This record gives sequence, structure tokens and C-alpha cells, in this order.
Amino acid sequence: MSLITSGIGQGLLWAILGLALFLNFRILDFPDMTVEGTFPLGAAVTVAAITHGASPLLATCAGVLAGALGGLITGLLYTKGKIPILLAGILVMTACLSINLRVMGGSNVSLLGQKTFFSAAFFQTLPKYFDSVLIGGGTIIVVTALVALFLETELGQAFIVTGDNKMMARSQGINTDAMTILGLTISNGLVGLCGALISQSNGYADANMGIGIIVVALASIIIGEVVFGELTLNQRLIAVTLGSIIYRFVLLLVLQLGFSTNDLNLISAIILALCMMLPNLRTSLNLTSALKKGVGLNDN
Repeated sequence: MSLITSGIGQGLLWAILGLALFLNFRILDFPDMTVEGTFPLGAAVTVAAITHGASPLLATCAGVLAGALGGLITGLLYTKGKIPILLAGILVMTACLSINLRVMGGSNVSLLGQKTFFSAAFFQTLPKYFDSVLIGGGTIIVVTALVALFLETELGQAFIVTGDNKMMARSQGINTDAMTILGLTISNGLVGLCGALISQSNGYADANMGIGIIVVALASIIIGEVVFGELTLNQRLIAVTLGSIIYRFVLLLVLQLGFSTNDLNLISAIILALCMMLPNLRTSLNLTSALKKGVGLNDN
């Protein structure tokens, strides 16, 4: 039972990261590498603030703002500095590595004995891992609702059009550069929020905790799309969360089979690759089946 609760709780917390990347990769069509820097940045700022006496809420807000600032800088480098998409994200990601070390004063900082959202007295009365379920569930519900409401506004529609077709967006008077900067800022703010909550859940922040997290986020998105198929935009937002939970259960299953935690990045990459190939495999199998039926008809 505790493993199931742990999988759901971790899936809900990490779903925030998946939702953030969904805005960039799927809606804005921007392959943003900044997240591997803003995730540990959000964690580092939050943990550093808590260890210096800030409340968990204030520290988390600081982590969100730090992540948003990273996204803003990437957007400015791309739109105003005319630096290629991938390179702009990589530059900010690389800079964040040094910033994280500066903020924490070392490669990692523990929250042992510090007050966090997860150490509140109320959560101590609940069964193990229920704190992650409640905090993660409450946060992802609020974030998903706010994102859905934003996308239905005039500004949100301009954001969607920018990702679909920049030429058409410009012809309608939409400032595509502003939409790109806005999207990167919001997305990386959510990444910072995820880093802030994950660091409090784990009880520490590490300068290298962002390595490979882009694969984790993409796995949540791809699994949700593969499992649930054609969906409306709002349904796809929910599917990201469900995909994140499914992904966590797959990882738990793999660990139960005897694999080491050192293998998680490799396993994550394999899972993502398989999920991305699955639609093409389905198409090929359907085509093969149709050809066989056609041959059978001709033989008759």
C-alpha cells in the first residue's frame, strides 16, 4: 500500500514539471533546455531561503520567481539576442549550475530539522507518503485549472496561435516575441515550483538534481498521449498528470525487479523511446494488417 501511495504522491508532484514542459514543447513548440537549470535553481533558492529562516511558503515563492527569471532570460536571448533556440536554453542551463552553487554555498544542502510544507504537524498524523499525495494533488489541481483558464483567454489564444503558426500569428498583429518570452517565463516558473516542492519532499537540494529531468517530463507527456489517445486541450492537460503517475509506477515496478536507482536515467530514456515509437509501430502494424486483407481479397 505504501508503494502505491508513494507512486501517486511522486507522480502528482512531478506532474507540475510535465505540465510546464507541455506549455513549451506542445503548445509553444519551443524545445526548451532551460528546465535542467531552472529545476535545481528553484530547489536551491527554496532550500537556501528555508535554512536562512524564511517560511516554506515564502521560500517556495522565491523558487518560483527564480525559475521564471531563468525562463525570461532564455526568452530574451532567443528573441532579442537572436541566439538559436537550443543554444539559448543550454547557455542559461549552464549558467544556473554555477548560480546554484553560489546560492547554496556548496553542492548540496540538507533540510534536516527545518520547517517545510511536508513537516507540518497535520501531515505527521497521516499514513506515510500521504503528505505528497495531498500537497502534490492540491498543487497540480490549482496549477492545471489556472493554465486551462489562461489558455481560454484572449492572451492564451494568442499564445496558442504563436506555437501553431508564427507567420499567421504575426499577420493577425500578435507580438510573437512577447508570447515566446511569456511562455518561457510561465513554464520555467512552474519548473521552479516543482523543484521547490521536490526538494522539500526529498529533504535536500543538490546542484546536479536537474540532470535528465527533461526526459522525466517528456515521459509524462508522451505516456499520457499514448495511453489516452486523441483528447481536447484541457483533457491533455489532465493526461499529463495521469501520465506522470503511470510513469512513477513503471519506475517503482522496475526497482522492484531488482534494478538500481543508478539505472533510473537509462530506464527513463528507454521508456520514453518506446513510448515515442509506439504510435509508429501501431501505424505500421495497421498498415501490414490492411495489406494482408487486401491480398486475401485479391486472391479470392
